[in-house]
Amino acid sequence: MNTTRQPAKILLFDMDNTLFDLVGAQIASCHKVVQYLGQDDGDDLFSYFLKPFHGFESHENIRQYMQERDIPVDGNFTVACHLYENEKLAHITPYPGVTDTLRALRDLDYPMCIVTDAHSRDATLRMEKAGLLPFFCGMVSWDLAGAKKPSPEPFLVALDMMQAGPGDTLIIGDSPRRDIEPCTKLGIRTVYARYGDRFSSTRDFKEADFIIDAMEELPAILDNL
Repeated sequence: MNTTRQPAKILLFDMDNTLFDLVGAQIASCHKVVQYLGQDDGDDLFSYFLKPFHGFESHENIRQYMQERDIPVDGNFTVACHLYENEKLAHITPYPGVTDTLRALRDLDYPMCIVTDAHSRDATLRMEKAGLLPFFCGMVSWDLAGAKKPSPEPFLVALDMMQAGPGDTLIIGDSPRRDIEPCTKLGIRTVYARYGDRFSSTRDFKEADFIIDAMEELPAILDNL
């Protein structure tokens, strides 16, 4: 842990599963897709998105699911992908307390930046749907950074964009491996958003500087720095 006590001037936020439940939205969209395809195993379709072959958001997961069940791809695949994206976006809503907390931080003049592995197009759509885009003055997506977490590159791009040093900065993220560990190595103080971590085998992760179970806990941390 970084025990340095100094005010944070810049706030970096992971997006998916930190500001809203992307996993829940994906699961809902998978159920919508399998209904269209005449199946009833939406959780099975979602399991394809967790495999390492195509990537967490690739439509190729849907194609593989269809091929392995001998579902005709021609025509069906394009419709299934549109259903998946539309349903996923429809389920994007901020976690409780996120909007009010971000509004309070903006009123306190904290510059805030998103650092995400999503493509800039998808990130913008999700942030607009959640009503959160106006709170942020910067966004680093994978197509801008040229690398995905846990590479340090997205965070370095964010520091450059915000004209900040690691010691001036605090990051809030739900992934120990992709958010907390790389930022700790860079000297950025870390807040583990434990409430959004859907993938760790245990959420008993103590290497972050701070742990929150709701976004409303963040202002008190900032007050004590």
